Amino acid sequence: MENGGKEIPQDANEHCPGPESESAGKSDACEGCPNQEACATAPKGPDPDLVSIVERMTTVKHKILVLSGKGGVGKSTFSAQLSFALAAMDFQVGLLDIDICGPSIPKMLGLEGQEIHQSNLGWSPVYVESNLGVMSIGFMLPNPDDAVIWRGPRKNGIIKQFLKDVYWGELDFLIVDAPPGTSDEHISIVQFLQATGIDGAVIVTTPQQVSLIDVRKEVSFCKKVGLQVLGVVENMSGLSQPLSELRFLDGEQKDVTELVIASMREKVPEMLNLVAFSEVFDSSGGGGAKMCMDMGVPFLGKVPLDPRLCKAAEEGRSCFDDSKCRVSATALKAIMEKILSQLKVSRVDDGGA
Repeated sequence: MENGGKEIPQDANEHCPGPESESAGKSDACEGCPNQEACATAPKGPDPDLVSIVERMTTVKHKILVLSGKGGVGKSTFSAQLSFALAAMDFQVGLLDIDICGPSIPKMLGLEGQEIHQSNLGWSPVYVESNLGVMSIGFMLPNPDDAVIWRGPRKNGIIKQFLKDVYWGELDFLIVDAPPGTSDEHISIVQFLQATGIDGAVIVTTPQQVSLIDVRKEVSFCKKVGLQVLGVVENMSGLSQPLSELRFLDGEQKDVTELVIASMREKVPEMLNLVAFSEVFDSSGGGGAKMCMDMGVPFLGKVPLDPRLCKAAEEGRSCFDDSKCRVSATALKAIMEKILSQLKVSRVDDGGA
């Protein structure tokens, strides 16, 4: 919750007037609140950090949030591959990871073990390429296995620092990878960036109802805070894999792959060029497309569960560099083109993506 641009503490009393109110800490509603003294003595007025954020963001043309109502749907994979693709088109791209408790972006961009450096202009992003910079709390942890056990205010504080203290330079796109849900980090990033102009959010889901239930809440969140939904991406939309890369087992679970492939190569070699497809999740409810139709938001497309894409994410590289990643790369490219079209952004060139 927030009031007047400043967050109401989670443990505040009901009917809290807000930390910036002239009656903060003094009204009847403040009696017994653990924050009463702090609110009564705190300076009133607009948050000066918001002015710094607006100034810092003046060099960023487009800001896109990547959200999901549910964890494990591939949101960070999508954020990473979208950033790789835009950079390959010669756009200047920044990727900001605000998943404080589970920062996976450093691994997905091959930047594990890197550290943030300070300059006279602020914190410097860690660069994959000269036109693709990344910022994440993962670069600040002394040990990658360390848990970040922070309450909301401290999470919000580091997000604010990322926005006001990181020197991105001139950017065409800032992609913000958010954690799942609709809680502190989401409220904060929207609140901090609203005055700078957010283009909108891309929401990632998987086809089954257990994911779509949570994603519907994410769409509702965007509507409540006035954040445009650029569209929904249905990820893991069926397993898609070249037939020649499948493993085959007999009734006793014995691997007979070599025998099957040899037989196909001899009798029906054209089959080895086919792509096998299988629905992994139940999409009988209509999946992401049906949800978008019900809620009146754009459907951007489907990305299959592609082992090649999973491997690229594990190895921290672009799936567009892998000629065998053609199924998912094609789907991702089509989705990216729809996003650029919505934003009325022309391609810089056709290279790489």
